[in-house]
Amino acid sequence: MDILIFDMDGVLIDVSKSYRRAIQQAVKMYLETCLGFARNRNDWVTNEEISLFKSAGGFNSDWDVTSGLLLYLLSISSIPPLPRQKRFSSIHEIASYLKTKSSTFRRETDFRLKRKPLLSFLEEVKSAGGGLRGIRRVLGNSWEGWVYRTGNLDEENLVERIFQEIYLGKQFTSHYHLPRLFYREEGFYLQERLLTPRRILSSLRKKLRMGIASGRLRFEAELGLKRFRLYPYFDSVVTLDECDEEGKRIFRSTGKKIQCSKPHPYSILRAVREIAIPNPRCGYVGDVVDDISAARAAKKRLQILAIGFIGGHPNRKAAKESLLRAGADLVIESPKELLRLAPPHPFPPPQGGR
Repeated sequence: MDILIFDMDGVLIDVSKSYRRAIQQAVKMYLETCLGFARNRNDWVTNEEISLFKSAGGFNSDWDVTSGLLLYLLSISSIPPLPRQKRFSSIHEIASYLKTKSSTFRRETDFRLKRKPLLSFLEEVKSAGGGLRGIRRVLGNSWEGWVYRTGNLDEENLVERIFQEIYLGKQFTSHYHLPRLFYREEGFYLQERLLTPRRILSSLRKKLRMGIASGRLRFEAELGLKRFRLYPYFDSVVTLDECDEEGKRIFRSTGKKIQCSKPHPYSILRAVREIAIPNPRCGYVGDVVDDISAARAAKKRLQILAIGFIGGHPNRKAAKESLLRAGADLVIESPKELLRLAPPHPFPPPQGGR
């Protein structure tokens, strides 16, 4: 193998107490603060339920997972459908409207008593194409009016606004130049830890070239790269920013709207292209279904292995089955297993040095 590309979350970095917890906290805050549901001492959704959503495919974005969970929970609540959104010019107006609108209905405090089997619901979503598109096909637009999840973060996108405040904490204001409206504590990103040790990355770096194809925003990827001192190991880092830019470029050229984030292979293909080795043998390491789908799609252009990683999953057996069903060529439990994929001899340094 010449090039090894990594997903970031759940492979290089453990995000079980950052992004995963941010999903749980954002769902809780949206239901309780914006829709007025009675406060629940526990989380409204579990880690296992988040993993199940990601296994349905099309949920590489944690904002989409948060929105999908909200739509599902509202569909089994006593709040009636609201298919259309009323338009507003500020986040303040949206939050106020939602609380007033929902106050006329009885709001259940325990969804679990009448919760449909989530597995069967997600099977329907998967059969309908996965992601939020799949949820719309299963539920229709029935509860869309309750979940403001598109548009600008400062004016319309309430889901993203709450999520980003929770994940970034103080970094939210310094990055977005907006005040924190919903969450005043430390950002959850500070709870992250390194999942693939630097000693493993150092050993791999001596034998092959490495890159990152992540669904993170560029700013958030840099937070992790700096905090865990990962920059020296990687020749290319492709993020959601580059995928969005490519989607805009395609739209300007062709008029077609294409999402270039995973499961689209663009981020993997770009990372390999930037490393610039002729006819490379590659591998891509990811922990969710969309990662495997992206690597399989990249096979049309590259000689590449789709490698599933389950070291960060709470239920490794279920995760392994899910990744194999998605088409993983192999599934590993420990970063050490990657050393077997490296060539036996040191890789020659790039021309001119790094």
